[in-house]
Amino acid sequence: MYDFITPLHCVRQNQPLIQCITNFVTVNDCANIILATGGSPSMSQDIREVEESVSGADALVCNLGAIDFTASMVAAGKKANQLKKPVILDPVAAGTTQLRREASRTLLEQVHFSVIRGNASEIRFLSGQQSSGSGVDVSPKDAATIDNLPDVLEMTRSLARKAGSVIVLSGALDVISDGTRSVVLHNGCPTMARITGSGCMLTALIGAFCAATPEDFFCAAVSATAAMGVCGELAEKRRLTNQTGNATFRTDLIDAMFNLTEIQLGEGIHYELF
Repeated sequence: MYDFITPLHCVRQNQPLIQCITNFVTVNDCANIILATGGSPSMSQDIREVEESVSGADALVCNLGAIDFTASMVAAGKKANQLKKPVILDPVAAGTTQLRREASRTLLEQVHFSVIRGNASEIRFLSGQQSSGSGVDVSPKDAATIDNLPDVLEMTRSLARKAGSVIVLSGALDVISDGTRSVVLHNGCPTMARITGSGCMLTALIGAFCAATPEDFFCAAVSATAAMGVCGELAEKRRLTNQTGNATFRTDLIDAMFNLTEIQLGEGIHYELF
């Protein structure tokens, strides 16, 4: 049986420093979700210092929302690879424009990523399939469902083997695979899609969990994704009780992560092994 609970304890105990090259829309939320789980964020992205900065960090998160800093991601990613530190990629809107298609290809060619986390449209593009994403949002045509789950699992496994990375396809169903082991998570709530940056926050969280559990990036990625889903459910329960909206939900989501216990994660995670 896999241990998807201990990585949360390891983050709190080890307090890893996570360097994030991410976009201005979500930079504050990414920093705060790392802080909430017990890690420490660094948002250094200037190419003149990223290699030096990543040398002192425990993991690197590269978010294609900060496409102006692709060169910084390559430089920092190569340095992190050299130092054997986990590197996480969020291929935001990877297949929607020529600029992003080229940037994602450049990153995958020049940097090895421990984990790649994207929505179904982004993962479909990286796997070489036709995707229908619009901007940063997943297309309903691409989303993982119970009906198309076998095909989505195979696509995720195939990309994991090709990239040598753990793949996290996040959405209403979260599909996670390292090419051999695969998990489908049934956590979270629809309101998570009604705030800016829930995906970016998850990618940052995966960075913290991988830094704290470097011996098994698959279990770290599953644990981080489950923690985010469970906290989404806790925040949604509070939202419905208090009749608040999406702005308060975002705060409640971060608060839920701050207060999340290993018992809550263990009791709240709903997963299937494949």
